Amino acid sequence: MTDARPGRPTGKVRAARLTDLPALGELSRIAQTEGSGSRTLGLPVNGPPIGVFSLFRLPLVAVRPHDLLFVYESDRHVAGLVRVERENWRDDWTIVELDAIGPTGPAARSGPGEIRFRLVQQILREGQKRGAARFHVACADADDNVELFMQAGFVRYGEERVLYRPPDDHLPDPWTETAATAAHIRRARPVDANALMQLYASVTPAPVQRLEAFRIPDWERQGSNWRVPRSSLAPILRFADLDAYVLEGADGNRIDGFIQIGVAREDQPHYLRLIGRPEVDLADLIRFGLGEIAAQTARNGVRHPNHGVLAPVRTYESPADRRLEEAGFAEIATVTLLLKETLVRVAEPSLVPAAVRHLEVTRGS
Repeated sequence: MTDARPGRPTGKVRAARLTDLPALGELSRIAQTEGSGSRTLGLPVNGPPIGVFSLFRLPLVAVRPHDLLFVYESDRHVAGLVRVERENWRDDWTIVELDAIGPTGPAARSGPGEIRFRLVQQILREGQKRGAARFHVACADADDNVELFMQAGFVRYGEERVLYRPPDDHLPDPWTETAATAAHIRRARPVDANALMQLYASVTPAPVQRLEAFRIPDWERQGSNWRVPRSSLAPILRFADLDAYVLEGADGNRIDGFIQIGVAREDQPHYLRLIGRPEVDLADLIRFGLGEIAAQTARNGVRHPNHGVLAPVRTYESPADRRLEEAGFAEIATVTLLLKETLVRVAEPSLVPAAVRHLEVTRGS
């Protein structure tokens, strides 16, 4: 493993201030520019396939009241920033931006790698003081990203493919309510929480379930703050609402598929998140979701042009990725998912016969 910390920087980490806005805007722009010598999480924010927009309406204009933003300052210049989204109903924190610029090479005293390490350590200290249970991050496996977080105590637990459907491929027509009902597709309801939890468990490996630690109440929450199932892009993209629909089983006793959509209100792509049982054909659910995006775009009169649709899918969720590719999606990036727990797991408690414990104490006395 390579060392992501080239040298000890001489600057300081502090909370961001409103007066930092111009400097942070320039830092974010430089960090997303190839060949700048900077370091970022490497998410597909400005890649050639979707280069007409930036997923980051950042740094401060998209920050919510419960988000945290820290900067690294050296010689009165801002050389690094980290932004964290705090989930307000769970003790989970997600690092959604980590940028640093500066000199590189063995002689660099304030290299981007060390600046970012200092910023991550600051976030971990803040989280421990505020009772954070888990820290999440998604990043490209490049520029020592994975090594940096593993040195900070994160574990690598999965990969996610980011699929993109370009705007040139027009969205299908919206479905009628009759057609959706005939296909057993309907809007998700809070009472579906138990069935959705069972669906999630049927497609997610047990170690991932243990780390993400979803509970049934998490699946009851819907709207703009819905974070289940997790993805690398949901904290970055900003939507007024996230709508969810389910595909009921033929017998009506279980849910076979789930789709979550977000219609863009800014210069960014729309969002689609899909999970389904491996043996179930999800083609109709995908077409319905794309049609619903088209319907909401027309209904809400979005001023900005269509920038396509992004669909993150975990590698273990196949064949959902193949169904998306058949619907016009293509892979533009693969990101690594990492997590750090602050809670200490203990073995399950067990009962011990009182007579045995008493006899052991008597013999030792």
